[in-house]
Parts: sequence; structure tokens; C-alpha cells
Amino acid sequence: MITVKLVGSDDLHLLLSADVSVFDDPVQPDLARAYLAHPDYLIALACEGSKVVGMASGLFYFHPDKPLEFFVNEVGVAESHQRRGIAKRLMEVLFDAARKRGVAYAWVGTEADNVPAKALYSALNGKGQSMAYYEFDLKA
Repeated sequence: MITVKLVGSDDLHLLLSADVSVFDDPVQPDLARAYLAHPDYLIALACEGSKVVGMASGLFYFHPDKPLEFFVNEVGVAESHQRRGIAKRLMEVLFDAARKRGVAYAWVGTEADNVPAKALYSALNGKGQSMAYYEFDLKA
């Protein structure tokens, strides 16, 4: 059975025990501790027993001309557990937490072809990939 929950400072051990294919790189204890302690950063974990098999992270932010928003930073599911709806459940946990803080808008970027933006970023010596932009209406 897969359980999904938001984690906090007391759950550092869970992050450190994550399957190697959940995160892009090994979890660094000092960074994980700081992330978990930050009030505007969220991370949800999917666990099968005591084994972490998925994660989704994001953060709250605002700008002088925009209300509080939620940015989904990253989603990862162990290769052995993909295509089971785990990522969707992780996102729902993040979105529910965002709604509880009064957020009505969340977004995430992912790879796609965007020639004009790539040209601009390259001209500025940026290194990256193309992105597609997705919006989520959290009012529903």
C-alpha cells in the first residue's frame, strides 16, 4: 500500500532513505534539513512501508503585483513505481496544502519546444532546455 503525505522537520530520515531514482541526485542532509525547516517550502512523499518511492516539492511565493502563488518545483517517482497514479496523488497533496494557505493559482514548467524563449536564454548565456507551461485552477 502506498501512503502519501506532506513531511516536515521530523521526517528527515525519510528523505535520506528515498529510492535512488526518486531524486535527481543523492539527498544531502544539510540541504534536506534546511528545506524541511523553511515555512514556504513543501515536500510530499509517497511511501511503501518505510521505503520512499515518490516525491513532489514546491514553494509558495508572491510578488508585489500578484497574490500568493504555488510553484511545483519537481516531481519524481521511483522507476519501479511509475504509472500507478503516485505522481498525481503527490500533486494533489501539494495542491490541497496550497489551497489551505489561500492559494488560488499554481503552476509547473516542463520540457517542450519553445524556440523564441530558447534563443533569448541562449543569448543571455543561459543553459537550459525548452519548457511547456501548465496552469492549475485551484479554485475548483
